[in-house]
Amino acid sequence: MTRHFLALNQYTKEELDGLFTLTRELKEKQKQCIPHRFLEGKNVALIFEKSSTRTRVSFEVGVAQLGAHPLFISSGTSQMGRGEPIKDTARVMARYCDGVMIRTYGQEIVEEFARYSAVPVINGLTDLFHPCQIMADLFTVMEHKGKYEGLKYAWVGDGNNMANTWIEAAAILGFDLTLACPTGYEPDRQVWDWAQQRATSSITITEDPEEAVRDADVINTDVWASMGQEQEQKEREVAFQGYCLDDALVALAKPDCMVLHCLPAHRGEEITDSVIEGPRSAVWDEAENRLHVQKAIMARLMGGA
Repeated sequence: MTRHFLALNQYTKEELDGLFTLTRELKEKQKQCIPHRFLEGKNVALIFEKSSTRTRVSFEVGVAQLGAHPLFISSGTSQMGRGEPIKDTARVMARYCDGVMIRTYGQEIVEEFARYSAVPVINGLTDLFHPCQIMADLFTVMEHKGKYEGLKYAWVGDGNNMANTWIEAAAILGFDLTLACPTGYEPDRQVWDWAQQRATSSITITEDPEEAVRDADVINTDVWASMGQEQEQKEREVAFQGYCLDDALVALAKPDCMVLHCLPAHRGEEITDSVIEGPRSAVWDEAENRLHVQKAIMARLMGGA
């Protein structure tokens, strides 16, 4: 049976831990210039309906380092952009390629694509989930803290795809998470209910950013208006007043806390320049680790690593 990577809720704690172990091995191999071409001679389609920097570059480089050929496909220049049924594209792509990554809007798009695909499909981002990014975030935490367990995590900002995936991760992996979101900008209700039924850890939500970050080990945030929400920018700027990660807010966390941001950042809005450039920022390690985590996911799904 073909295995996909569409959301963290499809995986067990043991399986995610196994991906972290493989990520560590692949990152070490790269640093030592040891070949790790698990996908030698294969082809991986990279389908983009949303623009990207980190997702495109990290996947293209990762596919090449694994020995495969990356195929960048923009929906605007393909038949998908002209309304070809998703199931038709999925079945054809599986005849040409050994795996597919999709960065798109609706979660239902990647799920339908995977339903009709005979090869693994990876969610590079949807409006509901961003699983590759959270895996990179948690791997970064492990590098800096030695573990992800037993730490207090804080999310400050919009209840978006990042927040939803953090909620899933907390429920599956068993760590405490507090989210600070303004009224009307809470995480997805179905995701929240699923996590509350499953979690053995504390997953809570508040409107108070200070409450969320107090004594936190890890603080994470994202832009206030994600792609497709640009028309809401002005009203969101009003709603999110007080939700900026600045020096005063970060000072409420533990002295050795680490700050994460998936990028791109709107400096001066959700995070200040002094914080993202400061000693607590792990943003650049986090960005690099997208490459290593995604290589592990592809190697496991497409190469049998």
